[in-house]
Amino acid sequence: MKKDSILYTVVFSFTVTFLFVFLLAIANESTSGIVQQNQELARQKAVLLAMTVPFKTDEEVRTLYGSIETVEKEGVKLFKGSQAGKTVYAKEFRGSGLWGTITGILAVDESVSQIVGIQIVTHNETPGLGGRIADSWFKDQFRGLKVKNGKILVTYGAEAGSGRANKEEGIADGITGASRTSQAMDAMLNNELTVLKKLLGGSK
Repeated sequence: MKKDSILYTVVFSFTVTFLFVFLLAIANESTSGIVQQNQELARQKAVLLAMTVPFKTDEEVRTLYGSIETVEKEGVKLFKGSQAGKTVYAKEFRGSGLWGTITGILAVDESVSQIVGIQIVTHNETPGLGGRIADSWFKDQFRGLKVKNGKILVTYGAEAGSGRANKEEGIADGITGASRTSQAMDAMLNNELTVLKKLLGGSK
């Protein structure tokens, strides 16, 4: 077969493409298990961090996570643990951000009158803007944030970054320049608080 013939070009291109796809498939298959393990470990860490359970190593994460009780109420899975002698509940949440789905963990006290903590597990928000929901400064605002009249407020728009944050009043500072993401977090967290109040019979 002549190297400058059309048939040679077609066969060569097909062979190279097939080998490339085949090698990619093998690589994907061989690493998929590791990826899933890492994703599960990240989720376990998020549950512990939201419930303010300290850990140092991955092995400790697995041990501590195994000690957390999983309960089901009305078909909804909750995590139940204890922190400083008080019962803490956590729930996975998901909702739409500006560019995709945001998933995370929300932990509250037994009466759903105070947020214990939140963690962001996955998101597709803009780096440096909406992506800052995964930054410590943003998440730390929710530790000990009071739930007032069944709700909290994540400021957005002109109020974001205004320094209006007040834990006693249930107000967290949104992200300047990321109104849609801040608004999405406000809606998601308040929706989860409503669900948790219904499931746990929290204070009105």
